[in-house]
Amino acid sequence: MESNLLATYYIDKDHPEINSFASLACNGQASDLDKALKLYYAVRDKIRYNPFSIEPAKSAMKASHILKKGEGYCVAKAVLLTACARSQGIPARLGFADVKNHLNTKKLREMMGTDLFVWHGYSEIYLNGKWVKATPAFNLSLCQNFNVRPLEFDGINDSIFHPFDMGGNQHMEYVVDHGSFTDLPWEHIMAECIKAYPRYFELLDRNTQDFSTQALEENQ
Repeated sequence: MESNLLATYYIDKDHPEINSFASLACNGQASDLDKALKLYYAVRDKIRYNPFSIEPAKSAMKASHILKKGEGYCVAKAVLLTACARSQGIPARLGFADVKNHLNTKKLREMMGTDLFVWHGYSEIYLNGKWVKATPAFNLSLCQNFNVRPLEFDGINDSIFHPFDMGGNQHMEYVVDHGSFTDLPWEHIMAECIKAYPRYFELLDRNTQDFSTQALEENQ
């Protein structure tokens, strides 16, 4: 359990800005459960989900960098939530799975060449004697643009993406479980992503892509 409380290169839970962000979110909360709920919603909605924000550099995946940037994709946001939980003395780790995302934008789908997302990331937080999955990836405004229910977290049940959207259409399917990790295996994840999406990395231009706007245009 101790390893799930430590600072690492990526999960830099002792960084002043991480401590400030987490402390502000948890202000007035006494229990680990209540703190975890506040941290989940702070990361979910204050950090924008953007799958065009991936940077191969190691430094770009530090929790403090993600917080400063104010956006990130699923793995980045899971790293930040994990760091925030550890900063409050709550054991946390990272979980990964391959998922099929049936709601996508045309631009991202063209760049990826598939609807399979390899090494999708989420947090696992130790609360009331058990590990609970928490997926803070999709912020509220993005969910509204996609006509998808925002993913809630109660600290008791696993919070993983809903299998259906608000229209009853299949939304997301978990295909492969890669397990739990005390730290971010970034080099391995990048290698798998580059192998799966060579065209994505050839075309990636973080300055011109707006995933939320694309979602709104395609689903209005």
